[in-house]
Amino acid sequence: MHYICAPSTGFTIHLDMQRRRFLKGAGVAIALPMMDSLMPAARGAAIKKPVRRFVCLSNNYGVYQKAFFPDTKQVGKNYDMPETLKPLEKHRKDFTTFSNLDHGFTGGHQGVPVFLSGVRPILAHNYEEGNISLDQKLAEYHGAATRFPSMTLGVRERNLLSFTRTGVQVPNISMQQAYRAMFFEDTAEKKISQAERFKRQNSILDVVLGQAKSLNKELGKQDQHKLEEYLDSVRSLEKKIGQQEPWLERPKPKTNIAEPKPGNRTEEQLKAMIEIIALALQTDSTRAITCTSGFANGDFGLNGGYHGFSHHGERDEPVAALKKIERFQISMMSYLIDLLKAQEDTINGGTLFDHTSILYGCGMAEGTHQTKNLPLVLAGGGFKHGEHKVYPMPDPQRVPAANLLLSILQQSGLEIDRFGSSTGSLTGLEWS
Repeated sequence: MHYICAPSTGFTIHLDMQRRRFLKGAGVAIALPMMDSLMPAARGAAIKKPVRRFVCLSNNYGVYQKAFFPDTKQVGKNYDMPETLKPLEKHRKDFTTFSNLDHGFTGGHQGVPVFLSGVRPILAHNYEEGNISLDQKLAEYHGAATRFPSMTLGVRERNLLSFTRTGVQVPNISMQQAYRAMFFEDTAEKKISQAERFKRQNSILDVVLGQAKSLNKELGKQDQHKLEEYLDSVRSLEKKIGQQEPWLERPKPKTNIAEPKPGNRTEEQLKAMIEIIALALQTDSTRAITCTSGFANGDFGLNGGYHGFSHHGERDEPVAALKKIERFQISMMSYLIDLLKAQEDTINGGTLFDHTSILYGCGMAEGTHQTKNLPLVLAGGGFKHGEHKVYPMPDPQRVPAANLLLSILQQSGLEIDRFGSSTGSLTGLEWS
C-alpha cells in the first residue's frame, strides 16, 4: 500500500481502497493499478494532486553557525531571528529553520555531495536507488511533463549536488545556457540533427540490450547483478530519450526578459540566477532546480575568497566576511520568495510560491570541515511553517536530515516511505 501523505491518519488507506478496481474470477480477486480513467469524474477531481516544484539553493562551505542558528532554547514560533536569517524576517510565517539535523557522518567537503541524498557516493551500492539526489528523483517523477526534467545552475561547471540513480554527476549550466535553452528556438537543421541522434542512440541501445540478454546466461550471480545495474542505466537513458523526443517540435515560450549578461561569481550573478529560476518556474520549463553559489576574491569589497573565509578560526575579519556573504545568500532566497509570490500559478491557482519548496542548505555544516548540524531552511511547498524546530542531539536519538528530504518528496506527490538514508518522514513538519 502506498501512502499519499504522511501516515498520521487512516484516511489515505481508506482512499486507496476506494480507488482500487479488481478483476474477479474463480474466487480470485486481482487488484488493478490505480487508473484515473476508471474513476468517477467527481472523485477524480477531488483527489487531483497539485503540481509542485522544488528549488535548492546551496554553497560548498556551510555557514558561520553562530549567526545562522536560533538559540536551541527558543523552540517554536517566538524565536529571535538570527543575524544571517534576518533578510527572511518578512517571510517568517512562510519558512521553517531546523537545528540538529545532519546525515550522521564526518568527512568535511565529502559531505557536500551527500546533501540531497544522505548517501555517500562510495556507499551508494548499499542502497536500492544508489545516491540519487532529491532533484533527480523529482526529475524522474515529472518525466516529460516539462521540457527540462531538471535544471542545475551554478558558478562552476562541476555540480556537487545532483546525482542520477547510476551515480553520475549532473553538470552545472550557466544562466546564459539556461536562458537560451528555454527561449531560443533551435534551427530546423539542429532539430533534424537532434532527431537523427535520438534515432541513432535508440538503435545502439537496442543492440546493447539484445547482446546483454545473451551474455547474462553465461555469467555467475555476482556478475549478473553487475550487469543488471548496467542495464538499468541503459534503460534509464532509453527512457530519457523517449521523454525528450516529443519536445523537439513544440514551440518554446516567449519572454520580454532580456538575456542575462555573463557573470563571474559575483553577487550580481547570483541575483540574475535567482531571476532565471523564477522565470523557469513561471514558464513551467522545469520543476526541479538546484543552484550553487560561491564568490570570487574582491566581491562585496572583500579581500579574499569564500573558501579562505570559511576557515575563519573565529578571527574578526573572516567572520565578518562570512556573515556578509551568507546574509546576501539568504537575501536572495527572500528575493526568490518575493518573485514567486508575485506570480500567479496558472496550473494550480494561487501563486507559484504556494506550490514551490525552496530549500537552503549544504552538506557541510561549516567551513571548518564539520558536518554535524547542517544549515537548513525550508520555505513554501505547502508545509506549515513559521517555527524553529529543534531535534535530539545524542547520536542514538539522531533524526536524519534525509527525513526532511523524504517529506519534501512526499509532499511533491511521490508515494514512497524511504529515500536515501531516511528512516521515515520528518516528525513535526506538517502539511498545510
